[in-house]
Amino acid sequence: MSAYLLGLRLAGRRVVVIGGGRVAQRRVPVLLHAGADVLLISPSATPSLEEEAAAGRLHWERRRYRAGDCADAWLVHAATSDTEVNAAIAAEAEAAHTWCVRADDRTESAAWTPASGRAGEITVGVLAGGDPRRAAGLRDAIVESLHDGGLDARRGRRPLRGVAIVGGGPGDPGLITVRGRQLLAQADVVLNDRLAPRGLLDELPADVEVIDAAKIPYGRAMPQEEINATLIEHARAGRFVVRLKGGDPFVFGRGAEEALACARAGVPVTVVPGITSAVAAPAAVGIPVTHRGVTQEFHVVSAHVEPGDPRSTADWAALARSTGTLVILMGVERIGAIADTLMRYGRAPGTPVAVVQDGTLPTQRALTTTLESAAAEVSAQRVRPPAIVVVGDVVNVAQEIEMLRGQIRAGSESAR
Repeated sequence: MSAYLLGLRLAGRRVVVIGGGRVAQRRVPVLLHAGADVLLISPSATPSLEEEAAAGRLHWERRRYRAGDCADAWLVHAATSDTEVNAAIAAEAEAAHTWCVRADDRTESAAWTPASGRAGEITVGVLAGGDPRRAAGLRDAIVESLHDGGLDARRGRRPLRGVAIVGGGPGDPGLITVRGRQLLAQADVVLNDRLAPRGLLDELPADVEVIDAAKIPYGRAMPQEEINATLIEHARAGRFVVRLKGGDPFVFGRGAEEALACARAGVPVTVVPGITSAVAAPAAVGIPVTHRGVTQEFHVVSAHVEPGDPRSTADWAALARSTGTLVILMGVERIGAIADTLMRYGRAPGTPVAVVQDGTLPTQRALTTTLESAAAEVSAQRVRPPAIVVVGDVVNVAQEIEMLRGQIRAGSESAR
């Protein structure tokens, strides 16, 4: 069965995804990354999809499919667990001359999603006659060869066992390490968090089991004990398990707890470091956490509980008196209490502050303010987690960089 591969430019175009399970969980992040206007129709959804809807990145109608749902769509994904419903969706799309991907029956699908990968601005798509692992292997070989500058086919994989705890980086799928991506491509089971780069999930072969641990603050989440048990259970069954986490697994990621649990259970465990958002998110908007002549130190602190809370182990008085940069994680919802505490212990009210939301992602945005105005500005601008708060004079370095960039752009335009 042959197919004609075509690259779709979906920015601003309506894509309807019907079904909110694991298939949709794989496909939706890639569609959003392409700029599609995604409508999700399903009575329920995975935690990751639920969060995307809550953040306004997609529109979710919590109901079952109804005739007419494919109207005005450029592309439709039929991803329900009901074969008859998927068939009805495909028939409606066909009648409207709209391409439809059926998740349950490739022989009846008008369109297929290839094993896809990216190397810089190059997107590679591979179809292999219905063999997802072969397609993924060829895709991996091509992408790796593009990174390496050659196009030699990759040799067969050596079967792996145990658990790999992989830091996925700050969000952009391109910022995972080469080793992390290699291990992910060989996984039989992937257990991912909400801050892990979800765009990588769509690159996995269809028979890889993806388990969503969610870890939504104050929301749906798999208990840590259950995560540990799941890793051990699948590894003991002979599967290679990748625990895909955001940032670096050992920086506020509880990765060490998972590594200890595996080691105590006699399960081989590998740890692959990742780029922590504590450094990457500021860098993405031009803020260095250290800068010669400004500061030689920086402090990373979690603010999952407010300063003064008995559960907090952070020494906020010492942090306020330090001359180093403060990088605060999970602090957006407590920015008022944090700012008041820092000022009470000696930080100047005019200290520059930057808040970086969705660092390294297409939805990235940054707010620059001062310590005394931070709470009001964050509220007025409706900044939402995940976001990184940076306190210190290094924030001014980013403003200088941006000013110089503007001058370069202006000079280039005037030279044309």
